[in-house]
Amino acid sequence: MARDTLTGSRIRERRSIAGLRQADLARQVGISASYLNLIEHNRRRIGGKLLLNIAEVLGVELSMLTQGAEAALIATLREAAADAGAVAAEIDRVDEFAGRFPGWAEVLAANHRRIASLERTVETLSDRLTHDPHLAASLHEVLSTATAIRSTASILAETGELEEEWRDRFHRNLNEDSLRLAESSKALVAYLDESGETEDRRGAPQEEVEAFVAGQGHFFEAIEKTGAEPDELVENAPELTSRAARMIGRAVLTRYAADARSMPLAAFRAALTRLGQDPLALAAEFDVDLAAVFRRLATMPQGVLAGEVGLVVCDASGSIVYRKQIDGFALPRFGASCPLWPVFAAFTRPMVPIRRRVSQLGRSAMLFDCLAVAQPVSRPVFDADPLFQSTMLILPVKGGAPPDQDVQPVGSSCRVCPRGDCRARREPSILNEGF
Repeated sequence: MARDTLTGSRIRERRSIAGLRQADLARQVGISASYLNLIEHNRRRIGGKLLLNIAEVLGVELSMLTQGAEAALIATLREAAADAGAVAAEIDRVDEFAGRFPGWAEVLAANHRRIASLERTVETLSDRLTHDPHLAASLHEVLSTATAIRSTASILAETGELEEEWRDRFHRNLNEDSLRLAESSKALVAYLDESGETEDRRGAPQEEVEAFVAGQGHFFEAIEKTGAEPDELVENAPELTSRAARMIGRAVLTRYAADARSMPLAAFRAALTRLGQDPLALAAEFDVDLAAVFRRLATMPQGVLAGEVGLVVCDASGSIVYRKQIDGFALPRFGASCPLWPVFAAFTRPMVPIRRRVSQLGRSAMLFDCLAVAQPVSRPVFDADPLFQSTMLILPVKGGAPPDQDVQPVGSSCRVCPRGDCRARREPSILNEGF
């Protein structure tokens, strides 16, 4: 049922909320109760002055009756249905459901958003448990101290008569280890409590740089228009609090400035108008490599491109050194990304661009065209292996894929990927049915 035919259902819902009987509302707007009954059951169309009068009596905006649920609510319900997988949801009637039962629709949407938020929280905490050096050191200290206490207590409990000197020594060890365990536990609890005080806490230099770049929308106007020096921007950036973060930030902005000089903003926008978002044509136009074009496309200001694009850059170890998020394509905050991403496949064919259409399993099930290329990051020298980086541009696909086109399913990371039959799985997912 089309959304504009549900005005009657919304009138009935709002009348019930207002506590009005059908006869009362009909009398106040000057129509019969039987005619209002037909309207509320979507058997008579309504508009003009009568609809205005009904909205006025019910005390709601006219749009609440003509438009019903917000588009975001409809989109969330569709997303929830797609996430259900094998469940046969009536996708084509989602507008009708939201119009007739807005309260229940909001409950379902809220639950879906909460589940999505919890999944992101679990992923973040799992990554932190794996990669946070301070947390790992604290846990190691607690476990090693507890093991020492247990060993000493076992000796005292299981050994027969001990010489007084040895017994006193074991007692001193127990006391010292107990104090050390207490201090380590307090420090660990304090660290965890502190980490929950703010959502903006960033423990790694890479995260500081990502927050700094994302805060600028991945576009640095000072470099584009006035040729500002990267050193100046880095030193004046309050987000970059550590020396390591400033070093990484300086490298990122230096490469940004080089791309801006090779492909000036005005000329690049003109080329986009003439050639479209064709990386090969743009690379030939400006005589630059594909990776530079990928980076330049990802740093365009809002409104230049037809839609948003994402970017991932990783080194030969598989560590992601730069990322630009895009809706629907989940990027883990640390390493351990999905090995099926084209950005990693590009390392098997250096200097050869590859294109893959992928579908990332999870909350959105969106399709993306991923363009990737691996190339050296420095000039070749004798008797030294080249250092490679792989760059992947992520473009959302609109309208879905043709039935005969191959689509590669990928995930974010094994820990939060629900697909159990993946040939590249490294570890079980925490999102399986038994979780």
